[in-house]
Amino acid sequence: MTDQKAVGFIGLGNMGAPMAERLLAWPGGLVVCDTRPEAADKLVEAGATLADSPAEVAKTAGVIGITVLNDEQVKSVVSGPDGILTTAAPGTVIAIHSTIGPQTAIDLAAVCAKSRVELVDAPVSGGAPGAQQGKLAIMVGGERSAYLQLKEPYASVSDMMVHAGPVGAGTRMKLARNLLHFIAFTATTEAARLAEAAGIDIAKLGKVVRHTDAITGGPGAIMLRDTTAPIDPDDFWYEIFTHVRDLGEKDLALALQLGAELGVDLPLGHISLDRFADGLGVGKAKQ
Repeated sequence: MTDQKAVGFIGLGNMGAPMAERLLAWPGGLVVCDTRPEAADKLVEAGATLADSPAEVAKTAGVIGITVLNDEQVKSVVSGPDGILTTAAPGTVIAIHSTIGPQTAIDLAAVCAKSRVELVDAPVSGGAPGAQQGKLAIMVGGERSAYLQLKEPYASVSDMMVHAGPVGAGTRMKLARNLLHFIAFTATTEAARLAEAAGIDIAKLGKVVRHTDAITGGPGAIMLRDTTAPIDPDDFWYEIFTHVRDLGEKDLALALQLGAELGVDLPLGHISLDRFADGLGVGKAKQ
């Protein structure tokens, strides 16, 4: 059991507000701050204490979460004239949930270390619904001791907290995760164009996609190994991934054929067919 000092939370927007609301359950209390005091009204009514500055938050909080817009705002909150470091006690843990540059986190951690304050980059995945349900994934970069100190109060916020590595690793993991996310979104728009040209109801297709992804795991279902190196034919995964390759190449080729027939450009489909097998680590099938 960690020292149950108050938890602080700075930035009460679409993500910060529901995260802070989950933290109301922390026995040590919750101190909140936002540039818009009215953003804290609901939390204050539920028992949180309103602080007028990050420095005020740090006077009582042992763990402080930050969810603001960008790198410059994070720097201001942490090390600005009225920032956390002006009052934070040694041993305080600062968790940056905003998606910032990895180097920003590394630089700020070095500044914090001079005051014996630990900073972790702890970006989140799961969106506002995940925050409301306490089901966010949180990727933490920093000392393991700081990760463990964060983990206890954040049990109400996250059902998957991962220690990604040293400071900056949490952000690097989040960027890789979001690369997949938004490439997949772009692929979705390509699939929608093909479906529309083929006379398919796109909304109904979306229902099918959500239904089957919930069963198969979607793109994450192939992230099963700890390396991207080519798979040895004697490896356990080789037969599984060659089967995935064969199905994928067949279906991609058929989709591209349909696109050609309908006059729909499918650039991501062509790239996928070209790179899919090598990306899986098994190489293209012998013709």
